[in-house]
Amino acid sequence: MNNFIIEVSELEIKREREKSRELRRSRWWQNRLAQGHCHWCSGAFPVTELTMDHVIPLSRGGKASRNNVVPACKECNSNKKYLLPIEWEQYLNRLEKTE
Repeated sequence: MNNFIIEVSELEIKREREKSRELRRSRWWQNRLAQGHCHWCSGAFPVTELTMDHVIPLSRGGKASRNNVVPACKECNSNKKYLLPIEWEQYLNRLEKTE
């Protein structure tokens, strides 16, 4: 599913990463983490085990904004990598079929 590849410059990604760092320091983000749940697997985790995941990855044209970031456990964030939500869902469905 490479139809959704958008060219994003390194400079643009760098700017968005800086915005992500600022967002991580915000009270809004701290409140999201305090809920203690991974957006993707719905698992309960300590705040220290949750990371910021971009729903639409920066490398795919996503932005560092409140409506594009969610708390994710480290495993989900690592496995999701640069996938869009629909691609992530397809990946999970394939895993379920192999089990």
